[in-house]
Amino acid sequence: MKKILLLGDSIRLGYERYVKEMFDGHAKVYSPGDVNGGMAQFIQRWLNEWKRRGNFPDDMDLVHWNAGLWDVLRICGDEPLSSPAFYAETLERVHKRIKLLFPKAKIVFALSTWVQEDLYQGEYQRYNKDIELFNEIAIKTLGPLGEEFDDLYLVTKNAPKECFSDMTHFNTVEGIKLVGNKVVDCLCLHVGIDRNLLAEKEARLFEIPESILGC
Repeated sequence: MKKILLLGDSIRLGYERYVKEMFDGHAKVYSPGDVNGGMAQFIQRWLNEWKRRGNFPDDMDLVHWNAGLWDVLRICGDEPLSSPAFYAETLERVHKRIKLLFPKAKIVFALSTWVQEDLYQGEYQRYNKDIELFNEIAIKTLGPLGEEFDDLYLVTKNAPKECFSDMTHFNTVEGIKLVGNKVVDCLCLHVGIDRNLLAEKEARLFEIPESILGC
């Protein structure tokens, strides 16, 4: 059975349960549980520990990860928490860590999702222009290292309002259909599972929304 590791921020937490349910019986899906992966540097700091605590196997077939929405966060009108140069450096270091811990794994980076920036209030703000810049940095940094990409930005750009549960997240049935299925399609492609085999299970899960929402 194929082994898949999901890493990333709260966007990952939103689709994780659905992905695990979809692949049940077809692949073993691992994750750090309810831990929000946060900034790229947080993943760099904790990946070794998550591997030990979760008993993740060395022979992982695929690592699907994301980081960026925390890196672009602006607080009190300041610059993003991570500078573009620091973000690029950290992505490369995380890539090297993944290769060290899971040497056989194919690696897929999920581009950061679009946000409803007009809904942000107070001291915290995210801008899609920053997300686009950091996504470009990820492609330029990780592409030459052999990583593939799951374009969650394109699929969420100008998504219908009902897909959002707030300004950032997609923890609705419509959002899971949009983002969760994009991830499922990507994973099937890269681990060689026929997507049609999951169609019946998908229909059942969407009949019971509480089975797929949250983590």
